[in-house]
Amino acid sequence: MPVITIEAGKLNKQQKSQLIKEFTNTASKVMNVPEQAFIVLLKENEADNVGVGGQPLSE
Repeated sequence: MPVITIEAGKLNKQQKSQLIKEFTNTASKVMNVPEQAFIVLLKENEADNVGVGGQPLSE
C-alpha cells in the first residue's frame, strides 16, 4: 500500500482534492499500481511554524 505525503502551507478544500486526485493518478501510472491502493496524507504548516533564513515565514 503506497503512501504519498505532501507538506504545504494552508490549502482550501478544492486544492486538497485536486492534489490528492492528481498525485494519486500520476503515481498510479508511473508505478503501475491501482489508484485504490494509494493513501495520500496532507500536512499543512502554518507560516508561524516554518522558518527560512533564520526568520519565520509569517514575518
